[in-house]
Amino acid sequence: MAAVRKPLLRIPYTDVFAAPRIVPRYATTPAAAVASLSAFITAPPPRGLPSSTVVLTGAGLSVASGLADYRGENGTYRVNKTFRPIYFHEFLASHEVRKRYWARSFLGWTTLHKALPNTSHYALRDLGRLGYVRSVITQNVDSFHHVAHPDGPSTVELHGYLRATVCTTCGNEYDRDTFQNELARLNPAWAAFLVDAIASGAFESEDDPTTGGPAPRSRAGLSAIRGIRTNPDGDVDVPGAPYTTFRYPPCEHCLTNPPVTEDGTKLMVEVDQDGAWQLPRQVSTTDSGTKVKCPGVLKPAVIMFGESISQAVKHAAEEAVDSAGRLLVLATSLATYSAWRLAKRAKDRGMPIAIVNMGGVRGEDVFFADLDDQQPGNEGVRVEMPTDVVLPPLVEELHRIAPGGAYSKDGALGAGQVDPALFRDMLS
Repeated sequence: MAAVRKPLLRIPYTDVFAAPRIVPRYATTPAAAVASLSAFITAPPPRGLPSSTVVLTGAGLSVASGLADYRGENGTYRVNKTFRPIYFHEFLASHEVRKRYWARSFLGWTTLHKALPNTSHYALRDLGRLGYVRSVITQNVDSFHHVAHPDGPSTVELHGYLRATVCTTCGNEYDRDTFQNELARLNPAWAAFLVDAIASGAFESEDDPTTGGPAPRSRAGLSAIRGIRTNPDGDVDVPGAPYTTFRYPPCEHCLTNPPVTEDGTKLMVEVDQDGAWQLPRQVSTTDSGTKVKCPGVLKPAVIMFGESISQAVKHAAEEAVDSAGRLLVLATSLATYSAWRLAKRAKDRGMPIAIVNMGGVRGEDVFFADLDDQQPGNEGVRVEMPTDVVLPPLVEELHRIAPGGAYSKDGALGAGQVDPALFRDMLS
């Protein structure tokens, strides 16, 4: 495979942000953080604003479910300095790049699909049931909000979702599980490797739940998977893997209903003897990847790096902010502009802002510059703690203060049976 060229686009803010200023100053323990967040959520909104809270979440929210994040203490950008994602224009432009992407995604999907929402996701469900939160905007593509609170709070998936693939020509979506089965059929050697990796314990917790120490693994399993790196969003890197051999299916709709260009030319999707997408005969191996020359290409239904968010999703996110009276930011450094601009929009509307995140946040001084460090939290909060430490007790506190709604303690605690290491690195 030809080397992936250095992109013209830059991954934003891969370095560590400055340590946060804690607000209120004394909110340095879980109990104080919960009290401050309780004051924030229950305080009357500024005059003319709605009483509800909109929540903006990031990758750190899913770390307790075992998923990797980008910029956290053990995030990919900090521990894997050579990692960079495949960019949208690269994916469109090269058959070889698509092979690499889908091979790595094929290995990562099984465990990503097995991972479950954690107590933070269910705490947001319960904040909705108590009437405090109406909507969630998430940058995450793991669908955990979709699973944890399908009936509310409503969720805007800012960067899409991995549970489907979408055709770059016709826009049709397909279930990711079905797509995974097709990848396994087209790539039997890769499927066998994945089965062996799972059997060796590569996708299980690194800790033995009975001892708290490292879990034993078979010698054969370790030798088979040595050097594998797990990155965010189901990307698994296998050094030296023959990505050029990987095959992927086409869009079924474009295959059976060839798209037609404006000048009336019918674009035939070409496949090999097993039904795998292949380059049209009139296009060279360094194809341009345009929709005209290469129809029927499927991509993940996520916003890839360098791809634009649809106007409909932008509008839904802005409407969620504009329909609330305060903003709660959870487990994100707001490094991507698509997220940061929503927080800035909330600030410009006069909405109080609370941020719960481990580590610094992009431009956070803007959000708290005019706050008194001693105010109890009703005007704004900044705490540096994991969300799963503060959100469940926050729900309990708010239920104690004002019991009611559809919240139930048993339901709130039902999410606690989650293995917190389902998607850590496959090697210690």
